[in-house]
Amino acid sequence: MIRRHGVGKRLSEMVTYHGFLFLAGQVAKDPSKDVKGQTEEILAQIDELLEEGGATKKSIMSATIYLADIGTFAEMNAAWDAWVPEGHTPARATVEAKLAKPEYKVEIQIIACNGMSAHDHGHAH
Repeated sequence: MIRRHGVGKRLSEMVTYHGFLFLAGQVAKDPSKDVKGQTEEILAQIDELLEEGGATKKSIMSATIYLADIGTFAEMNAAWDAWVPEGHTPARATVEAKLAKPEYKVEIQIIACNGMSAHDHGHAH
C-alpha cells in the first residue's frame, strides 16, 4: 500500500511503498546558513524522515544532490562525508541547478528502503 507522509497540496515529504522510501527534495529550514550549514540541516531532516519510515541512513540506496553553485561541492561534501556511514554509501549524483528560491544553496533527494536483508545486519564489508 502506498503511504504518504507530510502530505501537502503540491507534494508529500515522503512516500513509502513495499519497504521503499521516496523522499521529496529536502532544503534547509534556515536558508541563511552557508552551504555546509544547509547541508547539515538537510541531512538531519533526512534522518528524521528515514526514522519515521522505519529506515536509517545505512539503507539509503540513492541520493541526488542539487547545488546552486557546483563550486560549493567541497563544502557540501564536508557535511556529507561526516554524515554518510562508511561501507554503506549510496549511489549518488551531484548536479548544479537553479533551486526554487535563490537563498537555497543545496537540495537533497533520497531513495531508501526499510527492509535490509538478514545477511546485511551488523556485518562490516
